[in-house]
Amino acid sequence: MKLSKEKKAILSTILCLVFMIAGFVLEKSGVTFYPIIFILAIVFGGFKQTKEGLINTFEDKHLNVDLLMALAAIGACIIGNWFEGAMLTFIFCLSGALEEYTTNKSKKEIASLMNLQPETALLFTNGKTMEVPVDTLKIGDTLLVPKGSSIPIDGQMAAGTTTIDEAAITGESVPVEKSSSDLLFGGTINLGEAFTMTVTKNSEDTLFAKIIRLVDEAQNTPSQTASFIEKLENTYVKIVLITIPLMILIPYFFLDWSWNESFYRGMVLLVVASPCALVASATPATLAAISNGARNGVLFKGGVYLENLAALKAIAFDKTGTLTEGKPIVTDAVFLSDKQKAIDILVAMERQSTHPLAQAVIDHFDEESATHYKHLDVKNVIGFGMETTINSTVWRLGKISFADTSSIAPAILEQIDQLQADGKTVIYLFEGETIVAYLGLLDVPKPEAKSIITYFKQVGVHTTMITGDQEKTAAAVANELEIDEIHANCLPEDKTILIKQQKERYGVNAMVGDGINDAPALANAAIGVAMGGGTDIAMDVADVVLMQNDLEKLQMSHLLSKKLKRVVTQNILFSAFIILLLVLSNFFQLISLPLGVIGHEGSTILVILNGLRLLKTIPMEKVKTKSQRPFKPLRSFNRSESSI
Repeated sequence: MKLSKEKKAILSTILCLVFMIAGFVLEKSGVTFYPIIFILAIVFGGFKQTKEGLINTFEDKHLNVDLLMALAAIGACIIGNWFEGAMLTFIFCLSGALEEYTTNKSKKEIASLMNLQPETALLFTNGKTMEVPVDTLKIGDTLLVPKGSSIPIDGQMAAGTTTIDEAAITGESVPVEKSSSDLLFGGTINLGEAFTMTVTKNSEDTLFAKIIRLVDEAQNTPSQTASFIEKLENTYVKIVLITIPLMILIPYFFLDWSWNESFYRGMVLLVVASPCALVASATPATLAAISNGARNGVLFKGGVYLENLAALKAIAFDKTGTLTEGKPIVTDAVFLSDKQKAIDILVAMERQSTHPLAQAVIDHFDEESATHYKHLDVKNVIGFGMETTINSTVWRLGKISFADTSSIAPAILEQIDQLQADGKTVIYLFEGETIVAYLGLLDVPKPEAKSIITYFKQVGVHTTMITGDQEKTAAAVANELEIDEIHANCLPEDKTILIKQQKERYGVNAMVGDGINDAPALANAAIGVAMGGGTDIAMDVADVVLMQNDLEKLQMSHLLSKKLKRVVTQNILFSAFIILLLVLSNFFQLISLPLGVIGHEGSTILVILNGLRLLKTIPMEKVKTKSQRPFKPLRSFNRSESSI
């Protein structure tokens, strides 16, 4: 059975410990061959690190701490400190095993995702089903998905209804109801009855495959700090290797130290000056933070983007589908005559339309409407709306120009103008030439949009809304959310220019969007953030993906990035202080090799454990806003009840 890297590291550590203890007991018992046992401990514990150190040195031309540790252990044995050499190897091996554990712990999300990814599917053809590998499926194939099984690939539900557990994709624990023509994602679980589906994507292009690829790439892309430390390691090790002979020779010739003492202090310096803790300051912490984000539905395409988020100075949002729900709702409804009759006719006419505004009206009044007008003959009037005839009376629904506006009272026109000034789309219902109702519709902000804008403003990040919508509509949403800056009527190239300008002005900026028209701006921002429910191209060019379409995850990501920065800074300062303290203590002959080993390797273990704190859930800071209530539609009312 082939052992994993983590298990090999643990086994090496255990064997090293066992032989080290055995050698210590034999040495105290006066057995002469005890050095052989210590050598076995050093070989079992240090073989892997020494091998990696030599490969990096000769093949990659890169010196690292593994080589320093191997030289220190050999040096300790040369001067007869067998136990110290074995102990150094054991603690170094232990820290290596712990780092391997940290890496595996940090990557458990992608491992669990890969375990959920189905390998076979039930292909439905010629009235029969046969099990085939998922990677052989083609777009257009029909599949059977039994109850309780994983959906093998992205597709579209062919018929029926079911309940799907999409937690693996979105992180949302509540199952989702699916019906005919709804989109299905590979790796999600069918909780309902068996159904058939049509394949819409190849296996390598599914959302599930993209998630795995993104997390894997991110965990193999170092942060700027980790890259800098890796470059520094090579130079630092060279300095240490040059300093060691000087540490041995200068005290021996000029300070009257004995050869044994000088050589001993050189070996101690070799141990305590090694930058193990410094090297481990950033990478384990970054891996843990990336995994934490993946567990919470935020995918970072590299540690550099997570790290840069802490330095964010400006953030721009697309409006539709990002700050808003992406579909209009009825916010105002005024009825000037028989309300119930108007609602019944209004809903009956809208049922004949596929326009997004029609669906908004139906959703708003469906429970209030009766079914008196099921079979209306509704005619579309291009450029105006719809009309129908009921009992010889023509009813019109659409623009105000549909009828003679001279009969509309000035007070009503004034109220309509106010609705339009608020950025709302107004539709009208006429009975003949008489207006009987008018409705205001608006794509309203998401419930969490206000708090996320307030959070970024409170931490000093400049907020901007960039949209292709008209100015009044943009202003209505921006004023509700209290955004710092608004840009309306923007084409994709306009968005890109604005993002480039903000990048020059603020340095680290972010763009949050979901559409194809947002893709150029996402690509040009220092950090591009895509909504998971958006287009594929937006997700492809972005640096961060919010899988649940939840803007609050932006706040969580920012807090996670700030915590990562704090932890890495703590690790670097702590490890540098320990190295300096141990080097000075060694020069003044205040520490022995065992204490140097414990201090050096102990600091490395503490740094790794400190990085593991980033696996914990990030507590969300409560954001104080002027109004914590979400933007809700106004109730409908009669003219006699109230006014706008």
